[in-house]
Amino acid sequence: MPRPKTHDEALRVRLLHRAGELLSAEGPGALSLRRLAADVNTSTTAVYSLFGGKPALLNALYEEGYRRFSERLVALPETDDPVEDIIQSGLAYRQSALADPQFYLVMFTKVVPNFEPTAEAREAADRTFLPLVRNVARAVAAGVFVEAQPEEIALGMWALVHGLVSLELIGDLPPEADIGSMYERTIRAHANGWRR
Repeated sequence: MPRPKTHDEALRVRLLHRAGELLSAEGPGALSLRRLAADVNTSTTAVYSLFGGKPALLNALYEEGYRRFSERLVALPETDDPVEDIIQSGLAYRQSALADPQFYLVMFTKVVPNFEPTAEAREAADRTFLPLVRNVARAVAAGVFVEAQPEEIALGMWALVHGLVSLELIGDLPPEADIGSMYERTIRAHANGWRR
């Protein structure tokens, strides 16, 4: 009879979640493999078995964040209205960040100095930008948006939502603000600024 597998996917996900929390809340100095293992009630052997060490753990955090983000973007239906599809991708960006804030810092900041994701992880991350570029290209081709490079318009939208979400996650927006409403109105106004 085979021995039961103790270092399973559920433990891997718990370790990733807790590692992200430690980085988000306390910074890179808080992320030791010993503390991570203790916080998840496992051994450092389990951490090494699942990840092979801290650099691979950080890369796995990066990959997991982008995997979850990509799933949300891919789940969005494509409609006949490319501008609305652009808006919905902006809303999905925020929903993803709020659902998984523990991954956001690893994905979009240098919270861990000198961390560089693998080339494969970076390519997967870069692919999350492509649905937005495709929708912008559809809007340009349909004559809804002005003639411009789709990548340029998409980058402006990406930067806008990234800035707003980053401010929200660090608590740097007015506490009385209706952030969800303001966020949606802002991205709609930005998209409308590109209309013919």
